Amino acid sequence: MNYGLNISASGVLTSMYRQDVLANNLANIDTPGFKPDSPFATQRDPARIEDGLLALPSNQLLERLGAGTLLAPNRTSQRQGDLQQTGNPLDVALKGKGFFVVEAPGQGTGDATERVRLTRDGRFTLNANGRLVTSASGLAVMDSRSRPIAIDRTAGVVSINQDGAITQNGVEVARLQVVDVPDSPSLKKVGDNLYQPNASQMAAMTAADAEVMGGAIERSAVDPIRAMMGVTSAAGGVSGNARMMQLHDELMARAINGFAKVT
Repeated sequence: MNYGLNISASGVLTSMYRQDVLANNLANIDTPGFKPDSPFATQRDPARIEDGLLALPSNQLLERLGAGTLLAPNRTSQRQGDLQQTGNPLDVALKGKGFFVVEAPGQGTGDATERVRLTRDGRFTLNANGRLVTSASGLAVMDSRSRPIAIDRTAGVVSINQDGAITQNGVEVARLQVVDVPDSPSLKKVGDNLYQPNASQMAAMTAADAEVMGGAIERSAVDPIRAMMGVTSAAGGVSGNARMMQLHDELMARAINGFAKVT
């Protein structure tokens, strides 16, 4: 296949992926605790280098052109979002580095990475059984001993202190588990504003020193202007590379129908 067509096709694919990631950021500008993703691409090595066939002869001009681009892992920005007071005593925001710990959906067994999810979305509520759960997904919020938090609905007003202590009528009933992990921008997103730490991150997990703000939520950290500009730029990359594919196709057609014509 035409070498230039391959390079242009890789540009279309990576630009389309960038567009999808940045559009998802834009769609979550109102999602509490959401952190934007940054898509990355890397230059692909020529086939001779990629396959380790350095002894084979090659065309130096083609190798200098490169071999297009490949997708690289996304990185998630963990910059602080603005804090918004809600007046709901069960809403909680984190000021500083850290995550709330919640129980993974349907995971009572398995290794720790399968049982634990992390989130910055502090919209909490009580379910029918009096457990503190996330409003978005209904997952149980864990205490400092990695146990679900139960609160008596009839025992009085609930408040959450800056150290994560949950009190009812001035008596501490539980304490939120707030943790930090190394290399947090590489945390895997698994939907519902949740992250899944890998085994090494689980092993190095520590208590976070973030300030817990009761009666507030952290707003999305997405910059809408930057996100819109990113989507527009990625769309330009798609159309530009698609146009290059069209030009290569036209050149091949001319070569076949014109230069190669036998008279």
